[in-house]
Amino acid sequence: MSTADGHVVVDHLSKRFGAVQAVDDLSFEVHPGRVTGFLGPNGAGKTTTLRMLLGLVRPTSGTATVAGRRYTDIPHPARVVGAALEAASFHPGRSARDHLRVLAPQVGVPDSRCDEVLGIVGLSDVADRRAGGFSLGMRQRLGLATTLLGDPHVLVLDEPANGLDPEGIAWLRAFLRHLAGEGRTVLVSSHVLSEVQQTVDDVVIIARGRLVHASPLAELARLARRTVRVASPDTAGLARLAAVLGGAPTPADPRVALLDDVDTATVGAAAHAAGLELHELASRDVGLEDLFLQLTSDGAGPGAPGGAPPGSGAGPTSPTSTEGGAA
Repeated sequence: MSTADGHVVVDHLSKRFGAVQAVDDLSFEVHPGRVTGFLGPNGAGKTTTLRMLLGLVRPTSGTATVAGRRYTDIPHPARVVGAALEAASFHPGRSARDHLRVLAPQVGVPDSRCDEVLGIVGLSDVADRRAGGFSLGMRQRLGLATTLLGDPHVLVLDEPANGLDPEGIAWLRAFLRHLAGEGRTVLVSSHVLSEVQQTVDDVVIIARGRLVHASPLAELARLARRTVRVASPDTAGLARLAAVLGGAPTPADPRVALLDDVDTATVGAAAHAAGLELHELASRDVGLEDLFLQLTSDGAGPGAPGGAPPGSGAGPTSPTSTEGGAA
């Protein structure tokens, strides 16, 4: 598998539905051997973007390509891209194996591949059971087996953890990491960062159809600022302490200061040395989920990769669909 086969490029992509600008001049890249989280609140434009990538929706402008080609120009798309954009749909009376056998000729693979992918997703023991009796987690696995029929270089999964229990999420996390470890490109959309933060290598965050942040997850984590809340009845002493530590009391209450990029031990030691009476000393770290919420609520405009922290300024082949609104 060539890594070039899995390079996904979204370049100045836009889509307007009537008066609604669903996607607005969106650009980002997704690389092989990595799991990329495509994140944003519901209605941010994630699903519309993925549909344009898969040729289901025609862009108003811009391009979305896999290995330098639009999806519709790829001769055997299921051999390159496996996609699941909605909850998998199965005939309830058909077995897991037969469900895949129906699709195998469309993908261009033999029946033996059906048993291979059932083994990959851990469904070999239930291959002859009717899909109508499957649990949600088993249905999710069968949906993933469907996307893998063509042994694709790229996996595009829209909200794959929806409705899964903790055990199912843990299995999905390990499975996606395994796929990336094989050199595949894995693009996973979600509206909840905490759902995917233990899985992804990179994040692309959008809001209102526009890019607000794109970087490795580790870089986003560095933007999550450590804050200490400190309170004292001695307003003058608190002001001096805050100034030494690079902060100031809050305008609303001079008895309280919020100090960035320090820890409670540093603040407590400085207060002790200054003889300052403290009534409160507490860490108020801004976690990744807090940062994500701030980015998506404040992000009305596009952000460059590694931008400043807020506050400082379905099946494996071409599925059918009608164009809809932003998602």
